[in-house]
Amino acid sequence: MQEKKNKQKANQKSSKKVSDFLEKNQIHKKDFAQMIGVTLSYVYNLIDEAIPFSTRGTTLERIAVVMDILPEEFDEYVIQSDPVPYNKNLDTIKEYIKKNKLTTVEFLKKFERRKRLQMVDILRGARPLSADFAELQKIGEILNIEKEELFNLWKNIFVEYLQEGDFDTDANEKLLNAMFSGAKKYILNK
Repeated sequence: MQEKKNKQKANQKSSKKVSDFLEKNQIHKKDFAQMIGVTLSYVYNLIDEAIPFSTRGTTLERIAVVMDILPEEFDEYVIQSDPVPYNKNLDTIKEYIKKNKLTTVEFLKKFERRKRLQMVDILRGARPLSADFAELQKIGEILNIEKEELFNLWKNIFVEYLQEGDFDTDANEKLLNAMFSGAKKYILNK
């Protein structure tokens, strides 16, 4: 019986934390629902405590990313057994978000609504940064990333992408250098 009361108290605490965040940052529940990949009614029920607070790791991680907090700040969160691998490229993006003095919500709102969930998943490390330069360029424009830095970021992402596809970057070094040389000229002279 005591355990049930403790869980109810934790649910209220987490629901209140989300509710206070939305109110403080003047975020509409519909926008928040889209950012975390749930329905609007789910967000209303979560905040009104009509349902128990989520224990699903993905949902809690998305909520935490949007709120700029660690998922461990929710009592309901259980640390995943498979840690997210370190990604230097993602750290670069996060550094630029800070450099531009943007909150995560402000950064997310600069994207079309349909792209926001994808960006949340990228920020939480569940999805890689796209090797598509046009997509990366949109992020670069939002974060005021210089062309040279954006090229280097794209190059790192592209090499990772090739390596994951079993492309031997050492055996194909000359080909890669020629390709990147041409790409760099194109990007810097755009």
